[in-house]
Amino acid sequence: MRFIPPPSTQKYLVLATALVLLIASLTLRPDIPRQVGSKLKEGVLGHEKSSPPIVYKPKPEKAPQIKDNFPLARSQSDLPPIPSYNAPPNQHVSETTPLFIGFTQNWPLLQQAVVGYITAGWPPSDIYVVDNTGTMNSNELRKLTLQNPFYLDHDRLTNVFGVNVVTTPTLLSFAQLQNFYMHFALRNDWKYYFWGHMDVAILSEEGWKDENGTYKSLYTRAVDALRETQSPEYPKWALRFYSYDYLELVNLEAFMEVGGWDSWISYYMTDCDMHDRLGMHGYKLPTANVGDILDVGESPEDLLVYYRRKSAPFGKSWGDEDALDSDEYKRLRTQLKELENDKRTGEGGRNLWHSQQTGGKGEPFHIPLQGFQEAFEKAVTNGREIFEMKWGKGSGCGLKKYGLKPEDAWMVEKVKEAKKPE
Repeated sequence: MRFIPPPSTQKYLVLATALVLLIASLTLRPDIPRQVGSKLKEGVLGHEKSSPPIVYKPKPEKAPQIKDNFPLARSQSDLPPIPSYNAPPNQHVSETTPLFIGFTQNWPLLQQAVVGYITAGWPPSDIYVVDNTGTMNSNELRKLTLQNPFYLDHDRLTNVFGVNVVTTPTLLSFAQLQNFYMHFALRNDWKYYFWGHMDVAILSEEGWKDENGTYKSLYTRAVDALRETQSPEYPKWALRFYSYDYLELVNLEAFMEVGGWDSWISYYMTDCDMHDRLGMHGYKLPTANVGDILDVGESPEDLLVYYRRKSAPFGKSWGDEDALDSDEYKRLRTQLKELENDKRTGEGGRNLWHSQQTGGKGEPFHIPLQGFQEAFEKAVTNGREIFEMKWGKGSGCGLKKYGLKPEDAWMVEKVKEAKKPE
């Protein structure tokens, strides 16, 4: 006769058996508790929690590989002389003529601007290229390559062209860069200075002569325009435009009086803010013509054309000096004016040159060009909004016509636009 334990005893026997089996399994597989704990952290056993998928933006198209637009410029001895009719004076003029050229991206355009100013007579030692790439000393140490938007050839600028390179401590907005120029001028005790855009083509106007029939280079004419401002009869002035601000002469004292550039208005509209504040303080903003200063987004294939040389004979890099106001000069001027028109009317807009280099991945301080452009556009939008917050009106210069005064800044809720007569 088989013994059958009572129900209460059966329950304890089942629990005891399960306990023995659990102890045996843990002894044979000590990793089970860790696996169970890991599963519990993820969620209910058998129902693991998964991360949401990351949605990436479409990859932008790579720009075509750019080429160096001045391959001859390997050393100073490789360069032809500056055209004799545009050469700077043997002894520097008595006035200080420092010229700032700010750079953030597109080396071929910067190189064109520098070569243009040098061959139009500006003394190289007076030119200050401001490396505002945000890459610190990467260009000086040659850590960036040509396809990187923020690349510049530091060695060529300083040792071949003979200009100065100053590096900003970080990426500055347009307004901050302008204040950097002011700070640099203060430290050097300069009462005035020039600054210019880097996306320009510079040419002396070779068909121009003064009232005495004398030809003068762009640099000489810029100095003459500066000297005019030093006359006691000259009106109270803050700056002098040469083709708007593609080249501009700055009276540092005036800029200091109005408090410099408003760095909150980082890009577009910051010029309206600054120029209108100068006008509110009674300063004049006169203009002058000193030569061709063309707003371009491209350059000729080879910048040697700026040195005004005839075709090179066999075995030589360049030919004899071309005559003043020659047919070759006129062809170059026509070509540059066509590039200016292309920039203004092209499908990509006047800032298409911002996207001509898309390389640099893996190099110091790399940022995808797409991200850089998106951040730039956001900063532009924010600056426009801040301008409206500051003055109570949206886009457009001419604050003075609304009766606004310097002390009204940040105090105006809304400026009503004047109704146009029917």
